[in-house]
Order: sequence, then C-alpha cells, then structure tokens
Amino acid sequence: MPPTLKDVAELAGVSRSAVSRAFTKGASVSEEMHRKVEAAAKELGYSPNALASSLTTGRTKLIGLVSNNFHNPIFLEVFDLFTRALQERDLRPLIVNLSDETNPENSVRMLRQYSVDAVVVASSTLPTTFAKAFHDAGVPVVHTFGRFASSPDVHVVGIDNVECGRIAARELVSRGYRTVAYLGGPEDSTSAQDRMRGFVEEIERHPDVEYTTTFSGNYSFEAGRREMLRMLNNKRAQ
Repeated sequence: MPPTLKDVAELAGVSRSAVSRAFTKGASVSEEMHRKVEAAAKELGYSPNALASSLTTGRTKLIGLVSNNFHNPIFLEVFDLFTRALQERDLRPLIVNLSDETNPENSVRMLRQYSVDAVVVASSTLPTTFAKAFHDAGVPVVHTFGRFASSPDVHVVGIDNVECGRIAARELVSRGYRTVAYLGGPEDSTSAQDRMRGFVEEIERHPDVEYTTTFSGNYSFEAGRREMLRMLNNKRAQ
C-alpha cells in the first residue's frame, strides 16, 4: 500500500490536519512544521491525493478541454501548449474527444461527473449553443476558435478570420496571380466561412482576377491534398 497522510503525520510527530495544511497552498503552517512534514513525506515517498484534497477545498483543479478537431495538426500543437500551461499552474487537463458529436448534453453530464472547475471548448465547427450549454449548467466556460459576436453568450477567444481571408487574397494579387482559389476547411466551420468571405470580398475588388472557392472534408493535410488535386485535375480537363 502506498504511504498515507496518517503515516506522514505519525513519522513527523504532528497531527493529520497539520500535514494537510502543509500541502495546501496558502494555508497557515509554521516553517518548522513545514520542514518536518516535508522530510517525513520524502522519506516515505508520499504524494498528496489530489482527489482527497478536492473534498476539502471544493476544487478539483480539473479543466476540461472539449474538442472535435483532433485531425487538425495545428490544434494538436495548441493542445500541447494548453496542457503544458495548465500543468505549470498546478491545474490538470481533462481532454474530451467529441468527433462527430454535436449534442452537448453527454459532454456536460460527463464533465460534471468529474466536477471540473471550468471548461474550454476548442472548435470552430461546433455550434455556439454547445459552449452555452456548459454556461447554463453553471460551469465556467470559454469558447476558443469561436466566431466573433458583439453580444456573445459565453466568453470567446478567437481571431479575425475575415481579415485573414483578405490578407491572403491581397498577397496573391500583389504577387501577380490572376487565377486563384480559396480552399477552406469543412464547410460548416465558422473559421472557413469567415476566411472565405474576406477572401472573396478582397478578390472581387480586382475584376481581372478569376477565383473559385471550395472546402475540404476535414482539417487534415490529406483532406486538403485530395481537394487540391481534384481542383487541379478539373482545371486541366477544361
């Protein structure tokens, strides 16, 4: 059996509540008491039980990360940075894969069972009502990669995808291209729709430039490659 809080208390010659306070950030405990507890814990190889601590503090330090974009290589990099940043702050990520899921009820139920302290919904394809479901359930939530709204139902972190589309179009025009195409992610993605809108707005300011628009099946290199080859083959056949 792994060492317990009781074992540490007995070896250090202090009460169990003193051990608990020594491992609770910000709790009142003397320097001498802290040293005794640390020495005993090190000798026994004891680590505090995070779940047990949550019963005392009322916080699990679990942050749910909900997404359905695990095919997107950029998202995987974001998730890597996100989980590292949480752990550096003594928080714990709980990742939920929602591929092909659009109903938030199951996710809300699951994350409430784990008593998460907050949720981050990371998706541009899930409807805005998905993040709102957590808010309505009393769970603090942030929707990342969400679409800009002047009066959002939840906190949103995103970028100006319309302007991103304009920037891409301006760059192609400035390089002298006169036949261009917009290849976006899934058609139901708000990011893909907004980027296309900005792209088309900018391209249509240049009547001498021809353009087409299309979407890939998902956010992956393979899906983008397939759609690009289809477009090129269609162009050659004309």
